[in-house]
Amino acid sequence: QVQLVESGGGLVQAGGSLRLSCAASGLTVSSYAMGWFRQAPGNEREFVAISWTGGSTYVADSVKGRFTISRDNAKNTVVLQMNSLKPEDTAVYYCAAQTGGSVRRPGDYRYWGQGTQVTVSS
Repeated sequence: QVQLVESGGGLVQAGGSLRLSCAASGLTVSSYAMGWFRQAPGNEREFVAISWTGGSTYVADSVKGRFTISRDNAKNTVVLQMNSLKPEDTAVYYCAAQTGGSVRRPGDYRYWGQGTQVTVSS
């Protein structure tokens, strides 16, 4: 079965960096658009970034210039590099895979990981 497993979350001070990884099994990331979402308590799940199969990427305005998404098809992983972290980046971060649809709509993603907690202290 398909599994997406996120890792790399943790507690970091504001201004710090974290590198999240999403390891896929039962799914070939080269065949999917791979996205990252986040969800803070009481909030809806929010789009963060996406990497398309052709290599193009797109990140939300709220993280532009600070977060970068990349993929390693050989390792079947997707990485979210997060720099200059802010307390408002605190959330559970999820990796997800889609074959089409809106990049911002969680319902258009077919597979999801279990999430990894990112906490940014001020």
